[in-house]
Amino acid sequence: MRGRLYHVAVHELAERVLAHIRRQELLGPGDRVGAAVSGGIDSVALLRLLLELRGEIGIVVSVVHFDHKLRGAESEADLEFVAKLAREHGLEFFVESGDVAAYASEEHVSLEAAARELRYGFFRRLLGSGEERESTSGAEALNNLADDCSAGSPAPPKSGPQGLKPAAAVKLHGTTEVVPFPNLSASSTLSSPAPPSATAANRLTVIATGHTLDDQAETVLMRVIRGTGVSGLGGIYERIVVEDGDGEACGEIIRPLLGFRRRELEDYLKETRQDWREDSTNADDKFTRNRVRQMVLPMIEREFNPAVAENLAELAAIARGEEDYWENEVSGWLGTVVQWSEPEWSRNAGGTSLVQIQLGAAELDAAGPRVAGALREGEDEQPEPVAMDASVDRRWLLGEPVAVQRRLVKAVGEYAEIPLEFKHVEEILRFAAESGSDGKKLSLPRGWTVLVEPEALVFLAPDPRREENASRDASQDVAHNIPQNVAHDYEYELRVPGRVRVPEIGTVIEALRGKAAEAAYNPEHLLDGELLRGPLRVRNWRAGDRFWPAHTKAPKKMKELLQELHVGQPEHGLWPVVVRGDEIVWARGFAVPAKFRAKAGSAGVLIRETQAGGEGV
Repeated sequence: MRGRLYHVAVHELAERVLAHIRRQELLGPGDRVGAAVSGGIDSVALLRLLLELRGEIGIVVSVVHFDHKLRGAESEADLEFVAKLAREHGLEFFVESGDVAAYASEEHVSLEAAARELRYGFFRRLLGSGEERESTSGAEALNNLADDCSAGSPAPPKSGPQGLKPAAAVKLHGTTEVVPFPNLSASSTLSSPAPPSATAANRLTVIATGHTLDDQAETVLMRVIRGTGVSGLGGIYERIVVEDGDGEACGEIIRPLLGFRRRELEDYLKETRQDWREDSTNADDKFTRNRVRQMVLPMIEREFNPAVAENLAELAAIARGEEDYWENEVSGWLGTVVQWSEPEWSRNAGGTSLVQIQLGAAELDAAGPRVAGALREGEDEQPEPVAMDASVDRRWLLGEPVAVQRRLVKAVGEYAEIPLEFKHVEEILRFAAESGSDGKKLSLPRGWTVLVEPEALVFLAPDPRREENASRDASQDVAHNIPQNVAHDYEYELRVPGRVRVPEIGTVIEALRGKAAEAAYNPEHLLDGELLRGPLRVRNWRAGDRFWPAHTKAPKKMKELLQELHVGQPEHGLWPVVVRGDEIVWARGFAVPAKFRAKAGSAGVLIRETQAGGEGV
């Protein structure tokens, strides 16, 4: 069905999208919009809808494409398809590629996270962070494709926070998230002979992505399954304000289709006779999102609630509104009941003279409380940032509702860059309320400590001079570094064959393949190498993890299995497992799962644990 806007026929879906864009003020006259197009249904529909509406809104549309280099010839075909689409509509075409697999391995993150970091780093540069950008027309891209499509950009440097999530808390405004993006460096894979730079005259002001209501529902449901708070329930934000290195807004990333179902977009493309590309990895059930999309949500829609996707999207909108309120409240508390001060160890350096460059608490911003610098006497280098101690009014804290208590403790952790999970927050509050706890200390992740005083709860920053000694001690006596109350989460990549040291538990976990594996242990402990393709991860077990050891009737929660072994803390929380995707393939002290056991004649893989510098355990 087609309506009319300014005497131009437009599709009924385009009219609804236009109404949504105007209601949320996502775009306005003069915006230079880069449509992020992968070639799939969502992104191609986004581009076609923006083309229908560009005259009505008064925007200039370009095409943006990032090649993740993950699917070989299929990725190259996607690039060629998108370049052709840009050429057919006479649009400027921005393209870049990155070795996602290499970056994921180097940074020890998942492929999904690595792809997101590289892709959104590309978006940031297109929004004019001060770097030069290269662009090309769709026609030029096709001409250069044969020569350039195999070139990949180097992995970005490790410095600076990575990806969308800022290193510290940032203020949220309903459907808007303000994010200081990393300045990841990469080079364009396709370029014209004389590419223009991203000056104020030609840079993009907005990047539009094709996220849909289905993506929102999947994201919220996945976070609920894995465990999340109200912030996580907010799901995908409709608008992200992108800041440059100086904290100045340099553009926005918007999701104008977040209120629309994927099936609507597919119907729209069919009616307009626009083809698209299918990503073969979308059918791979080793990815959690694919299983949620293809199995979980359809089952819930069929058996329980046909409107579950819309309900989950509404829940996300409610959660974002709640977060907006709480963020404003927390900002007030951080400036009143929380006092930031120079750590005692930096004032009394014990022979090493430290010169402090300190700002007042009013200077706190998204960079967190690292507002002091330490410089060793006689050095000409810039002072290194020193984390500040945080003191919370204990009487005020314990007199507030538990929701306020949790929010404040979590906020202090975010500003101090302490990765506090729910269990940490609850332990801190229990510790603060416990009678007779004055003068006691509680260990936290990353070397932080909580000290209970009569009038205050003090978060003590770690002394960086002790980190090297602490790391060295971990391999000699790991028990000295394990907090007595709170277990620290850990996660490392394990290659096959390969080995990884786990300092949190003082052991080494290795994967042996072939003859080395068969000679080292009982054949019943061998895993099928063909079923272990892809990266393995060594981590401590998490809430909700299930495992099915051989010779047992059914899978059980890891929590129950450890209870049966009478494993106590802190060893209980640090118990190691090896996972492939989301599935546990090995757990300390248990038989390997029957489904992963090596078959006769197949290449076996043995996963075993040894003491650091010692014998197998």
